[in-house]
Amino acid sequence: MRWIIRPPRAEDQEVLAEIYLSVRRETFVWVDPGKFHREDFAAHTNGETVFVCAHESGSVAGFLSLWPEDDFIHMLYLKPEFQGQGAGTALLHALPEWPQHRYRLKCLVKNRRAKAFYLAHGFHVTGNGASPEGDYEELSFFPV
Repeated sequence: MRWIIRPPRAEDQEVLAEIYLSVRRETFVWVDPGKFHREDFAAHTNGETVFVCAHESGSVAGFLSLWPEDDFIHMLYLKPEFQGQGAGTALLHALPEWPQHRYRLKCLVKNRRAKAFYLAHGFHVTGNGASPEGDYEELSFFPV
C-alpha cells in the first residue's frame, strides 16, 4: 500500500478524534470505556506535532503525535482495518531524522501488540512505570 504522511488539516480533527476514541476503547479493554472522550484528542495533543497517515485513496488511516522537545512519541493510533499494513511503519519513518535520531515512548504492558510493533522496529525497553491506565514500559529507539 502507498501511504501519504502529512500535517493535519482542519477537516481531519473529527476523524482523528474518532480514531483516538475508538481505538482506545477497543484496545484498552481493562479501562472503563467511560473514561475516554472525543474531546481527549485535542487536549492530549495540544502543543504536539501531529503526523497524519492517509491511504493513497485519501482515507485517514491514523496518526502519530510527537512532543519534539523531548523526542517523545506520545501516540501512534491506527484504525483497525489499516493495522499490519505498513501505516505505522510509514509514520515512524516520517519522524524527523529517522532513523538517525533517538526517540522514546511509553507503551502499556498490557498492549502487547503495540509493544511487539515497537520492538520489531528497533526500540528497546529502557524503563518502566505506572499510569492510570496501567503499568507501562519506556521504550527507546537508538540510532543505527
